[in-house]
Amino acid sequence: MNTPDSQAVVQRFFQALYYLKAENIIRGKQTFTSKYGINRWNLNSLEKDPSSNIFQVAWLGYLVKDFGVSSRWLLTGQGNILAKGK
Repeated sequence: MNTPDSQAVVQRFFQALYYLKAENIIRGKQTFTSKYGINRWNLNSLEKDPSSNIFQVAWLGYLVKDFGVSSRWLLTGQGNILAKGK
């Protein structure tokens, strides 16, 4: 079972994906799923139900490492969506 805090992290994960799309950094969820070998159906299911146990922590790492998303923001919701200097 996911806690409300875990579900909030999942929601911020999706906020980050949509931010990256809005900034034309990625084309959309399909770009992200294809790049990292993620089942797109699972990602769509997770977006509809953030309490499901589909989420993989590694997905956060992809956002942080490859797109400059702030790990602090992803985990806590504090600070800016992008890490400093990005």
